[in-house]
Formats: sequence, structure tokens, C-alpha cells
Amino acid sequence: MVLSMDRWVGKVAIVTGASSGIGAAIADALVEKGLIVLGVARRSERVEERAKQLSGKKGKLHAIKADFAKEEDILTVFKWAKDNLGPVHILINNAGKGSNSNLTEGKTEEWKSIFDLNVLGLCIATREAVKVMKENKINGHIIHVNSVLGHKIISAPNLNIYPASKFAVTALTETLRQELNHQGLKIKITSVSPGMVESEMTTLNPNLTPDRQAMFEKMPSLKSEDIADGVVYALSTPEHVQVHELTIKPVGEGF
Repeated sequence: MVLSMDRWVGKVAIVTGASSGIGAAIADALVEKGLIVLGVARRSERVEERAKQLSGKKGKLHAIKADFAKEEDILTVFKWAKDNLGPVHILINNAGKGSNSNLTEGKTEEWKSIFDLNVLGLCIATREAVKVMKENKINGHIIHVNSVLGHKIISAPNLNIYPASKFAVTALTETLRQELNHQGLKIKITSVSPGMVESEMTTLNPNLTPDRQAMFEKMPSLKSEDIADGVVYALSTPEHVQVHELTIKPVGEGF
């Protein structure tokens, strides 16, 4: 199998949650490979700053401010991409959130906000991306940044409904694959499921409870760039090869 990113050079990719962590690393990697990347984030100023740092690279990074928990924001992003960059070839559904509380005492609004972003936002963005790809006859690629918690529940405090939202992503990946098959489309769908990654949701979160902080300190972890490398690998496969599920764990992870 020959791995190559050549067919994506100059093409448009949307990366959500691109202001930090995994999303930022993926956006950077795609720019390095020559793609035109639209980095979506609520903190778009961070993306704008990295765009300056990446000037002169093979590709180009653009920033747009949006909250992918809101349908109107998602639709605005896709319209802006169409009007200013061209049709979308790649969608990286990376934006996500958790909550440092439990199921027996958690707040309803917190639960809704997690599902609005992790599940519904992902579905709406996917729908819009497929629509563009169908209209332009693009054999594109959609990647959901999932989690090992989308496949297995671990014994840890305050996971709340985050694993449930990621189990939904696992189901949505296979559901979409079958829908694309039934429609005779050659659009790829990949779920990338990281284990523990150093990020603002984990070790770099200033609002961690002492028990969560202690748990994280004992666990081996990955860098955001490790996940970006996995995304590039999935995108690099030949058109007839689909990496449906890619699980990336640090050596020594205990679950």
C-alpha cells in the first residue's frame, strides 16, 4: 500500500476545535502537507496567530469564529468556505467537550451542551460536508475524532455522559459508512479513537479536581501530534482503502 497525501494538495479541509490540542495539531499537519485549512474555533484569535506562524508553508490556514454546538454557526462556516475557499474535500470533526461532574448530581444543561457539540454538531457538520461532496462529485474523507471511551467504559471519577456521547460517535461512524455504501458514494469515513492525550480537556485543564489530577498524573499519555499523525495516515491511504477505526494508545495505558 502506497501512502500519499498528493491528491489532497490544494484541496479544502475544515478542522473543528482548531484553537488548541488535537485540532490545532491536525490543522498544522494538513497545512504542512499542502492543504487549504479552515480552522474553526470559538477562540479564533488563536488560529489566526498560528496562521501567521505557518505563513510560507506548502498550504494555508484560515481562521473562522464559530461554535459547533449551534447549527446556525455550522451553516455559516460551510457557506464561508464555499464562497471564499471552494468545495470541502475533508472534514475533521474534532470539536468536543466533557464535564467534571457525575450522573447522579450533574446539571441537565451541561448534559445538553455536551450532546449538542459532541453528537449533534458532528452530525450537522457531516451532513453539510456530504452535501458539498455529492454536489461536486468529490470522493472526500470525513474523520470523527472519537475516544477509547467511545468503545469501553473505564473505572474513573466524574466521566458523566462524555463516554455516552463518544459511543454515539462510534455508532454514527458505522451508520454513515453504510449510508454512503447504499448511495454508491466513494466518500470515506474514519473514527480516530485516542487514549489519554495531554490537552486542555485533561492534564492541561486548570479546573481539574484533585482526584482527577491525581488520576491523570499516574497515566501514560500521548501528544496531540501523535493523533495528527494518525489522521494523516488515514488520509494518505489509496482511494480504495478505508481505515474505518484507528485506535491510538500510549504504551502502558491500563485500559
